[in-house]
Amino acid sequence: MDILDAIIMGLVQGLAEFLPISSSGHLAIMKHVLHMNTDTGLLFDVLLHLGTLAAIFIAFWKDIRELFLEGCGIIADCLVNAVRFIMNKCTGKERAYKKVLSSAYRRFVLLIIVSTIPTAIIGVIFKDMFESAAVGLLIPGICLILTSVLLTVSDFIKPGKKAEKEATFKDAGLIGLAQGIAILPGLSRSGTTITACLARGYDRAFAVKYSFIMSIPAVLGAAILELKDFSMDMVNKSELLNYAIGTVVAGVVGFICIKTMLVLIRGKKFKYFAEYCFVIGVLAIVSHFLR
Repeated sequence: MDILDAIIMGLVQGLAEFLPISSSGHLAIMKHVLHMNTDTGLLFDVLLHLGTLAAIFIAFWKDIRELFLEGCGIIADCLVNAVRFIMNKCTGKERAYKKVLSSAYRRFVLLIIVSTIPTAIIGVIFKDMFESAAVGLLIPGICLILTSVLLTVSDFIKPGKKAEKEATFKDAGLIGLAQGIAILPGLSRSGTTITACLARGYDRAFAVKYSFIMSIPAVLGAAILELKDFSMDMVNKSELLNYAIGTVVAGVVGFICIKTMLVLIRGKKFKYFAEYCFVIGVLAIVSHFLR
């Protein structure tokens, strides 16, 4: 893989990961329609995802920092409550328990955990099926059309007011289910989860934030699964610089796209992406049958 391939792959990853147009669908189309060599290696695939993950951390650093601190606080308070429970049983005294969900961010932490569970279950159980679906163009094409439908619907959903305090764990579970289904190539993860958030009455800005932050454990989990069979012997060391450049490009472009999404969601301008996904989906399906 030369440096131009690395830059193009980084651009595609950064653009399609956060704009609601499906990175997996576009990579499949690049491979089959444009005849690009996308066999870039396991390490580069993981690095591209880590590049876009870095973009999320930078864009939502304050929120992620608070979530981490409050997550540690939840663990600490649970341990304190466990100790007090044992002491109360042993001594007969009634020591007061700490309130675990004492802030909006602590509730946010649990919402993300609840969303991650169905995503992880779907990802593990149907991993082979999702990978085989990306081999041809038919499934990505159909899923891109479905993405178009979802984006069109999202622009007509009345804005809700739910944020950290108002969102329920049922909401989180359903949104996590949507994220799991969006592993299908061509079905945009961001478009699917943001539409699910809006359908559950989330505030539009919070829907984008929730969609991107909830992707962190999913991306990290997928990277760990991919790296379990990884060996440095699989890496062409002469291409490591190109890998690094592609990763930086993915991160920078991803950050710009996150900021763009925050503006677009307020203006209900997903129809342009819907039209684009529909056209690309139709072309992919036609290409599948003309091969």
